[in-house]
Amino acid sequence: MNPILSLRTAITGIAALVLCSCAVAEKPDAEKEKSATKIEHVDAKAAAALLKKSDKVKVLDVRTPDEFKEGHIKGAELADFKGDDFEGALKKLDKSVPYLVHCRSGGRSTSALETLKKLGFQHIYHLDGGMNAWSEAGNPVEKGEKP
Repeated sequence: MNPILSLRTAITGIAALVLCSCAVAEKPDAEKEKSATKIEHVDAKAAAALLKKSDKVKVLDVRTPDEFKEGHIKGAELADFKGDDFEGALKKLDKSVPYLVHCRSGGRSTSALETLKKLGFQHIYHLDGGMNAWSEAGNPVEKGEKP
C-alpha cells in the first residue's frame, strides 16, 4: 500500500471525526436554548394586567398554607417553599404553562426561581414585592383555603 495514500486517508478520517464531534457538541447548546427558562419580573400592576389579559398564565403561591388562607390571588396553586416536599409539589405542575410566582414580599419566590429553572419550567413571571405589593396596589384577594 502507498504510504502517502494511507497518510492522506488517515488525515481525512481524523478531520471527519473532528468535524462530527463539533457538530455533536453544538446540539446540547441548541437544546439548552430551547428549554431555557424565561423569567420576567413584573410589578403588581403589570401582574394584574397579565392575569386579566391571559387565562393561560397560572398563579403559583410559594407561601405557607396559613399565609395562603389569610389571602391569596384567585386561582392560585400553593407550593410551600418552606415545606418538606417543595420540589415534589413543583414536579406535579405543567412546566410548559407560564406561571406568575410570588410569596409575601419577594424573598422566597426569588429563591424559588432557581428550582423552577432546574426543573425545566419554560416561562416564569416573578411578582416583585409579592402579596404585599399586590394588596397595596388594590388588587383583589381571596380568603380561605384552596377549593
